[in-house]
Amino acid sequence: MANSIEHLGALLLVAAVVAVVARKLHVPYGVGLVGTGMFLALFSVGPDIPLTRDLIFSTLLPPLIFEAAMVLRWRELRSDLALIIALATVGLVLAAALTAAGMHWLAGWSWVAASLFGALIAATDPVSVIALFKEAGVRGRLRTLVESESLFNDGTAAVLFAIGAAVAAGQSVTPGLFAVWTLQSIGGGILAGAVVAGVVLALANRTDDHLVKLSFTTIAAYGSFLLAEHFGGSGVLATLCAGLLVGNLGTASATSARARVAIEAFWEFAAFVSNSLIFLLIGIHEEQQNFQSVWKPALIAIALVTLGRALAVYPVCGLFARGASPVSLRHQHLLVWGGLRGALALALALSLPPQMAEREAIVAVSFAVVAFSIFAQGLSIAPLLRRLGQIPPSPLPREAGQGRG
Repeated sequence: MANSIEHLGALLLVAAVVAVVARKLHVPYGVGLVGTGMFLALFSVGPDIPLTRDLIFSTLLPPLIFEAAMVLRWRELRSDLALIIALATVGLVLAAALTAAGMHWLAGWSWVAASLFGALIAATDPVSVIALFKEAGVRGRLRTLVESESLFNDGTAAVLFAIGAAVAAGQSVTPGLFAVWTLQSIGGGILAGAVVAGVVLALANRTDDHLVKLSFTTIAAYGSFLLAEHFGGSGVLATLCAGLLVGNLGTASATSARARVAIEAFWEFAAFVSNSLIFLLIGIHEEQQNFQSVWKPALIAIALVTLGRALAVYPVCGLFARGASPVSLRHQHLLVWGGLRGALALALALSLPPQMAEREAIVAVSFAVVAFSIFAQGLSIAPLLRRLGQIPPSPLPREAGQGRG
């Protein structure tokens, strides 16, 4: 226990120093953290904390999802909800299919391994996307579209990944079973989030103590996630639903001004801590990967994931071109390049059974794609945003971890 606290304290100290230095150098905070983690691992001075699915999903992801969902306003989300759902379902399936087919035919992977990789890498990662767009100071519809899609597409990815895992285990997947998994993952996640949020709001409205209200929001964030995961639902969708309900029905109305300030400050700090730990641990474990043995499939995967993202965005946005609020071409470009991959893909890759023949290759290539996403896309997205007139000319106007726009 003492060692865990020491490691946590050391990582937070490193994160705080990196935040200051990254701000001075105008380097994206996440990029700085991953680079620092790789440096620490290179010289064997980083803490030995295993990067596991449980650590990412059960501990670090709920605060990030909840904080992002809590500040989303329903009136802004509602106008683009159909587009967001289309991107998170049809778009994600198209991206996963292209990646899976390419990894089978070009990299020589088995259909099972290629399909699992396509499913886990197709979803844009809420951790990386939200951190990057907050730091760059993006506001308005573009930020709502990118962040919301990254929050919603987990349900689709979970269903596709479950199908691939079942096939890998020798199970026969029927249309009926597919329907059950879809209902369980998406419907179960939304139901769990709504139930927990409803109970929490009912209890929170009975007190004026802002510390008690803050405790209830913590229960909403983690309780909804864990309840959904326990019953096979999507924890991300559960926490997303809980955050939307608490943010739109709780902090926006019945909560006092003092409680709102306390709750928003707490969750902003919690998101900063979770972001910092995730990016540092990704960097530490990036350095530990053996990329020499998978450099060819890694390059193929990077190209396929980029093409798959384009296939997910342009045709789907084209379907809404005749609607009331079509997505401009420049926003579509930013949706493509702003679709980062990160901890979510790594958590799914690390959850693959150790006895799976191609597990190590999938994990290593997933780390390679995430590294490309964080460094190549992370370093270039702010200049691209400026070039397309989406943010002011001054670089990275917000402090690392700051949040609302």
